[in-house]
Amino acid sequence: MRIVHFHRYGDPSVLEMGRAPTPQPGRGEVLIKVAAAAVNPKDCLVRKGKFRIVTGRRFPQTLGQDFAGQIETPGAGVRGLQRNARVFGMLNRWAGGAYAEYLCAPVDELAQMPRNLSFEQAAAVPLAAQTALQALRDLADLQPGQRLLINGASGGVGSFAIQIARVLGAEVTAVCSAANADLATELGAAHCIDYRRQDPLAPAGAYDVIFDVFGNQNFP
Repeated sequence: MRIVHFHRYGDPSVLEMGRAPTPQPGRGEVLIKVAAAAVNPKDCLVRKGKFRIVTGRRFPQTLGQDFAGQIETPGAGVRGLQRNARVFGMLNRWAGGAYAEYLCAPVDELAQMPRNLSFEQAAAVPLAAQTALQALRDLADLQPGQRLLINGASGGVGSFAIQIARVLGAEVTAVCSAANADLATELGAAHCIDYRRQDPLAPAGAYDVIFDVFGNQNFP
C-alpha cells in the first residue's frame, strides 16, 4: 500500500510517499480503507521531533491520528461492524498511521459516521472535538448558565468548544481576531473579543470558566 512517511525529523520536506505492507487486523480490530485523514498540530510537532522521547529514533515513521473511511476486513471478535461500513475515529497512539491507504484500528477507537457527513468532514472531528469535550465537560464540569471564555476560539479545538459549550448551556465569549468574529458568532458565541484591541481577562472575575486553547495567557 502507499503511505506517507519520514526517515528523519524535520520540516514538511521530510515527508515522502513510500510503500509498506498492508496491515492485518488483530482480534478486536478492523482493517479500514482510508478515504480522508486530518492534519493536526500534534502531527507537526511529532514530525519536528518534539516528542522524540516517546516516538524514538527508529525510522521510517508515519503520522495521522484522525481518519475516515470504510471497513475492509473485520478482525476476529468484531461484532456489529460489517465490510464497507463508513467509520471515523482517532488512533490513540503516538506513531499515528492515518497517512496511508489502509490502517488497522481497535473498534473502541472508531464510530460509524453520521450519514450527513462527508469523509473529509468526519476526519476533521475526532482529535479536536474530543479535546474540547474533555476540557469542558470532564475537567471544567461546565454547567448551564455559566460564563465561559474561550481564548483561541476560531481554531480547530476552539470552534468545537463554542458548539459544545452551547450544548451544555453556557454563555460563550470568544477571543479571536476581528476577521473570525462572524464565524464565532455563527457557531454560538454570545460575545466576541478582538485580542488585538482588548485584554480578554479584564475585568477580573467576569467568567466562571476560562478555556485557554491557545495557551498564551498568564496563569495567575
